[in-house]
Amino acid sequence: MLLIKRMAAAAVFALGLAGPTLAQEGSFTISVTFGPTAEVPDPRAGYNGWMSNQTGVTETLMGIDYDLNLYPRLAENIAQIAPTQWRVTLREGLQFHDGSPVTAQAVIDAIAPISQADHPGYNARIARVLDLAGMSAQDDRTVVFETNSPNAAFQWSLSDPGVAILGAASEAFPINATGPYVFREAIVDQLYRVEANPDYRLGAPGFEEVRVAASPDPAAAALAFEAGEVDLVINYPETDFERIQETGALGFTAPTARLYFYSMNTASGPLANPLIRRAVSLAIDRDGIVEAVLSGVGGVPAGTIYPAGKSWAADIAPTYDPARAEALLSEAGAVKRGGRWMLDGEPIEIDILTYSSRAALPPTAEITQAFLQQIGITARVRVGEYGASNDAMLAGEGDMFLQAWVMLPQGDPGSVLGFLLASDGGANSGRYANPALDELLIKGQTTFEQSERERIYDEVQQIIATDVPLIPVFHVSQANVARAGLTGYAVHPTETYWLTHETALSE
Repeated sequence: MLLIKRMAAAAVFALGLAGPTLAQEGSFTISVTFGPTAEVPDPRAGYNGWMSNQTGVTETLMGIDYDLNLYPRLAENIAQIAPTQWRVTLREGLQFHDGSPVTAQAVIDAIAPISQADHPGYNARIARVLDLAGMSAQDDRTVVFETNSPNAAFQWSLSDPGVAILGAASEAFPINATGPYVFREAIVDQLYRVEANPDYRLGAPGFEEVRVAASPDPAAAALAFEAGEVDLVINYPETDFERIQETGALGFTAPTARLYFYSMNTASGPLANPLIRRAVSLAIDRDGIVEAVLSGVGGVPAGTIYPAGKSWAADIAPTYDPARAEALLSEAGAVKRGGRWMLDGEPIEIDILTYSSRAALPPTAEITQAFLQQIGITARVRVGEYGASNDAMLAGEGDMFLQAWVMLPQGDPGSVLGFLLASDGGANSGRYANPALDELLIKGQTTFEQSERERIYDEVQQIIATDVPLIPVFHVSQANVARAGLTGYAVHPTETYWLTHETALSE
């Protein structure tokens, strides 16, 4: 029966690969849980730029390295020339896939639609981060950007995969970009296919063709990998990660900037008291969660919001101390009776909200519930969709909201921290208000000296650790599996880079 199930799953996956073009010699197939959103997904719209960047089709002016540091990519250099002006000089000899030159005006023409509400490339999220007042070409290789207000994160925003530098589209090159691979076709929710760009400036890429196949079921993707139909699986099932490597497959795992965390209701209910918030944080065994939910390989316990040892991360270790948690509850005025903590004569009860679109969320919430109950706090878990859970939290109908966000999508901490924790933040579902933190977030956006910005965001992280408006739980580690012989590949902490021109299979 198991063999029949395996054959059936592999057959379903193979059907998912079927499309107008069959795999060719020199083809490399990647399995992911999601597919393209359109037949020609404009890299600037939505999150389309992630896949075009991951597959080496599009490139950005700036990039983020594997230690989360900023570096010039299509840009040769970037310089701030006034509080609201930045000058970007392009590398010499850049060409789009159709052979036309990458000029300053072409860069302007590529970025302008991001802020144009009637254009298919419009992206409100990126437009808000860029905050552009205007752009001008100083010469063929120099673009001057002007922002509406001083913004130290601007240079980092140019690394967002959605800020892709594109030339004029044509039938031959519907996504006319600059990377080592050329976009050829997409089948909505199924397939994204690219071919080698032999004229790439850094050298010819390692594959003639790359096919990205969508498989929402990780188990089916794992079976297809064992059947030899897939060469690389992104987010391989953690429970099978060690075993598959015993067959000769290569395993790649590294922590990413995607954080599973709790937003805390700081405006009402028991968690309005920061001592109780700290107690709850200390009651959560993050190592236990990673081991139970992610088989010990799919995540790294988080003491702060950025991966330990990477850029921006403060030196704050995750701490599990249930005895200290109970001492803080007592300090907050709670009394333990019959094994349950009481506050003002009522049991402390906590409603945990989350959603199910990421498989690790519900079990993480349930294990948190068990840890809280171990110290005598009653907790309930409610699983809904993201929007409903967020609305309930905003309405004060929940106490903790478990979410999963990439905390450094542009490599800079300012925008996400502002969304989550500023008093007027658009994603501040816990209704946290701290004037001192608000002031630090403004300083972080308007201070341009990197060492001073690092000090500011260290202080922000210390406030988060002390006041606990959110609880970091773990950073996801992508567990990826590839055919033996894959070289030039590593897990990138932003999840937005897969292939370079050097990625190849050696026999």
